Amino acid sequence: MEGKPVRIPAHQDLEIKDAGLIFPSVWEDLEQERGRENLRFPKELILLGGAPGAGKGTNTPFIMNARGLTCQPIVVSALLDTPEARRLKDAGAMVGDREVLGILLRKLLEPEYADGAVIDGFPRTKVQVEALKALVNKLNELRNEFSSTPLGIYFRNLTIHIMVLFVSEKVSVERQLKRGREVKAHNEEVERTGIGEKLEERTTDFDETLARRRYRVFKEQTWDALTS
Repeated sequence: MEGKPVRIPAHQDLEIKDAGLIFPSVWEDLEQERGRENLRFPKELILLGGAPGAGKGTNTPFIMNARGLTCQPIVVSALLDTPEARRLKDAGAMVGDREVLGILLRKLLEPEYADGAVIDGFPRTKVQVEALKALVNKLNELRNEFSSTPLGIYFRNLTIHIMVLFVSEKVSVERQLKRGREVKAHNEEVERTGIGEKLEERTTDFDETLARRRYRVFKEQTWDALTS
C-alpha cells in the first residue's frame, strides 16, 4: 500500500489481522513520538519461543550469559498488563497483535537494550512474523539513511537469532500446574513472613482446562508462526 499508513483505532486491535496495516500504523506512532533519528533499536535480538512450560525462563540466563548480555530479558506476557490483556491471558487466549507490537517496540527503544535483547514470547502469530520482517526492512532503511552522518553509529546491522523450545501437551500442562503450586506456596510464605516479593499468579496455572487451552492455542497459532 502506498501513501500515508492507514490509522487503526486501538479498540480494533483484536479484529485487524493484517501486518500490512498494523505495522505501518505502529511505526508512524513511533516516529511521531520519538522522531525518526531516535528510533535506535538493539543490534541483536534473541527471540525465544516455545510451548507453555517448555523452559523459556529456565534457559534465558544461559542464553544471556552466552551472548554477554546483562540487561533484563523482555518477557512479552509481563509487558501486557492492561485490563483487557489480563482478561485474555487469564482465559488462555492471546492479546491483539497491534498492542503487542506497540508495547514491545517501545520497550526495545530503551537505552539498556542497545547492545541486544532476549525476547521471551515473540513472535506468536503469523501477523507478528510479518511485522518482524517489516521491522527489519525499516531498520535497513534507517541504517542507509544515517550511515554517512554522525548518527550512523546508532543504526547498526541487526542480527536476529530464533530459538524454539517444545514439549508435549502432557508435560506442558503438568509444568504449568506445578508452577502454579510453587508460586502459590512462595506468595503465602512472603505474606506470612513479610520477606521477599510476591510472584505473578497466572490463572492458567491453577486450572487444568485453561492450561490445556493455552497449550492448544500455542499449537494451533504460535507453532506455525514460529516454524515459518
